[in-house]
Amino acid sequence: MHTFRHAILRAPAPHFAGGITTVAWTEPPSHARLLAQHQAYAQGLRAAGLSVEILPALDGFPDAYFVEDVAVVLPELAVVTRPGAEARRGETEHIVAALAAHRELVQLEAPATLDGGDVMVLGRRVFVGLSARTNAAGVAALQGVLERVGYTVCAIPVAAGLHFKSSVNLVGHDTLVATAAFAGRPEFHGLEVIEVSDAEAYAANILRVNDHVLVAAGFPELAGKLRARGFGLIVLNMSEVEKMDGGLSCLSLRF
Repeated sequence: MHTFRHAILRAPAPHFAGGITTVAWTEPPSHARLLAQHQAYAQGLRAAGLSVEILPALDGFPDAYFVEDVAVVLPELAVVTRPGAEARRGETEHIVAALAAHRELVQLEAPATLDGGDVMVLGRRVFVGLSARTNAAGVAALQGVLERVGYTVCAIPVAAGLHFKSSVNLVGHDTLVATAAFAGRPEFHGLEVIEVSDAEAYAANILRVNDHVLVAAGFPELAGKLRARGFGLIVLNMSEVEKMDGGLSCLSLRF
């Protein structure tokens, strides 16, 4: 597994509840609760051994704290994406300076659309979800960039869930966590897949960071499966993030 040393986060703006979501709330999202959860998340990353840089909230961009979507960061370079939601495309210019301090940058251009939440890196293989946010041109553009530095890219259709990583995530060098809809995909042949039940589908968005696995609170079945395999868990309340269609991986860029 790759060793991560640094993470970039962005503080949630007070108007975050004006962001894009498909969730029908029973209780409106709370900025105060989100800030507390975001701070606990940052502390979880520190506990996993990362230095954490928190960028200021972006006025006019309520979804900008989902910072993973605006870039794909690899050891060799960082790709600044072109988000699939038009309202989010202005976020990318605000990540450039932070990333340029660490990596050479490549910028995706139209007609490509690609969200970082659709990109999962497994060694030299990169799985990319073809979703409502990432189109075929985005996959092709990313492939053109990454093949030059020795990666292969595999596209996988996403029929349900906002992003590919809403349903599939890396938990070990040859082990995935995945919902039932993705667990049997032929692209994952040779990998162990820990299947997440439909009742705990949200929990599939785990985040492996060095020797720790960050998991959302309230999903004991998956937590039990991971503990049984010897993973050390950091359990975090994600209630306000979930209301905005977000998850653990969305909240940071790790490298």
